[in-house]
Amino acid sequence: MEPKEIESKIKSLPDDLKKEVMDYIDFLIRRKKHGMQSGNFDFNWEGGLSELKDQYSSVSLQHKATEWR
Repeated sequence: MEPKEIESKIKSLPDDLKKEVMDYIDFLIRRKKHGMQSGNFDFNWEGGLSELKDQYSSVSLQHKATEWR
């Protein structure tokens, strides 16, 4: 796709949709920059709350989650 064609299509959009396009472009740039690929999960959060494991059981967390609904 040629840059002129992209520019022409964006110019034809109403302002609110132009904002959405810009937001999506920013998202794509961030995703590419950080090496995120669609469909791949990142488990770098695993173990992030391990210091709380003695305070809460899985059952107590399930009950709490039910309260929040």
